[in-house]
Amino acid sequence: MHTIIDFTLIPIGTGVSVSPYIAACQRVLDEAGLTYQLHPNGTGVEGEWDAVFAAVKRCHEVVHEMGSPRVHTCVQIGTRTDRSQSMAEKASSVTRRLAEG
Repeated sequence: MHTIIDFTLIPIGTGVSVSPYIAACQRVLDEAGLTYQLHPNGTGVEGEWDAVFAAVKRCHEVVHEMGSPRVHTCVQIGTRTDRSQSMAEKASSVTRRLAEG
């Protein structure tokens, strides 16, 4: 099943800066061959359900391996059965409506 998720991963017990951990997660998503988009408060990811959630699991594993004793993740999940839709299509739909006035 194709899914689009938005997730925010928060390493706990590692100090103030989280960028090294987020960069490691971006590498995991890249290695998994998933389409993703980093934004200021998380990452959007699209792909097949099992691949997407295997990558989120791997992100947790990698962040723990980097020394974070705790990892907290918030996930929003979207699926469609009527047609296939990408993150780019969703964003362009809103952009078109804004241009229409």
